[in-house]
Amino acid sequence: MIHDITIPPLDRTLGALGGILGKAEAHCRDRGIDPEALLTFRLYPDMFPFTRQVQLACDFAARIPPRLCGDEVPSYPDTETSFAELQARVAKVRAALADYGPGRFAGAAERAITIKTRMAELHMTGLVFLTQYALPQVYFHTTTAYNILRHNGVDLGKRDYMGG
Repeated sequence: MIHDITIPPLDRTLGALGGILGKAEAHCRDRGIDPEALLTFRLYPDMFPFTRQVQLACDFAARIPPRLCGDEVPSYPDTETSFAELQARVAKVRAALADYGPGRFAGAAERAITIKTRMAELHMTGLVFLTQYALPQVYFHTTTAYNILRHNGVDLGKRDYMGG
């Protein structure tokens, strides 16, 4: 069950994010817009720019299965500066997610998980981690990336966000 509420939704969300990236790149190409204008755009000065939103969506998604399964948590350097590089990051995380079959999640719901944030150290079960912390993080950063592009005129709709 934990596999079913983890891997398929993450894969679908990242697939949608890849589609959104493709539309943003085409938007820039078709209109003669410097891609940097979108890649560095932020909705408000205290928010992360588009590129960082994509990186964070990928980071949270990539770290969920290892934490739930008791594996080493991967780390990805934040070096992307183009749509193509962001697409490669999304693809890399999707490939890593595909390695997590249902059998790997035995005991995941009850597994003790500790997350260190800037504010505190959080202790929770795997189920609480997944449903109340990690998935909302992925959706928040994906939504913010989507909203940055919509704000800048990229032709996106709900179907693009929902993927699938």
